[in-house]
Amino acid sequence: MIKKTMTIFFVTLFICGTNVLLNAQADSKDYIMMESVLMTPDNSNLKVLGENMRKHNAKYHKDGPYKASVYTISTGPNTGKIVWMMGPLMYKHLDSRPEEGGHDEDWRDNVMPYIKKIHTAEYWRMDDKVSNMSMMDGDNSKYPIIYVRYGEIDEDHGYALDSFFEMVGKTVKAMDGENPWGLYYNEFRQGNLGRHLASVSFLKNWAELDDERVFKKTFEETIGKNKWQKFMDMSDGVFSNSWDEIWTYSAHMSGK
Repeated sequence: MIKKTMTIFFVTLFICGTNVLLNAQADSKDYIMMESVLMTPDNSNLKVLGENMRKHNAKYHKDGPYKASVYTISTGPNTGKIVWMMGPLMYKHLDSRPEEGGHDEDWRDNVMPYIKKIHTAEYWRMDDKVSNMSMMDGDNSKYPIIYVRYGEIDEDHGYALDSFFEMVGKTVKAMDGENPWGLYYNEFRQGNLGRHLASVSFLKNWAELDDERVFKKTFEETIGKNKWQKFMDMSDGVFSNSWDEIWTYSAHMSGK
């Protein structure tokens, strides 16, 4: 159990970034970013919400940078909430996002009445240097379950973050089979929310969580046996807090 827990920790770190990390991404003209909105649905009208959101996304967010993907949160204190995501996109796309042609009115009149609360809207930029996403083709249904880990970066040990994730990314890429994994930075300061940095593993089914992972073995073969304890110490120091969520993809609400 300890072995499996440690493996899931390193393969699924979904931790969201601060401005300190943003500078490392700023020199890239092309990048991948996602907009995400966390909301609580009105449970008494889930059927109506699901159908109305499906129609909205199918009409206004079918593909391209404005493509919508909807997930339901299945674990943790946010269980039952939904995440509406748009992208991948860049900031320039936001200047032409769907607004006219009935978009805003449709969202206002047919979606918002069935939403109890919108908690937060965030923008997550992917670190393409360490992420392992080449096998992803945009079809969310191929990996309908994602294992998310949020976390807070310890202000006294943030300097070690880049080195830590370079080792994680190198190890994940060296593991046998397909192991889609992405590291994302939160573009804007979150105050005491602590959603500084984020990473996610994409799973084909729940049964994958039963698999024995080989992260440590691959790490020792790729990075070096004498580096494992230092790596563990880095993880303890870099993160002051972390928590997990599992999301499940809703093709219906996404407009598919």
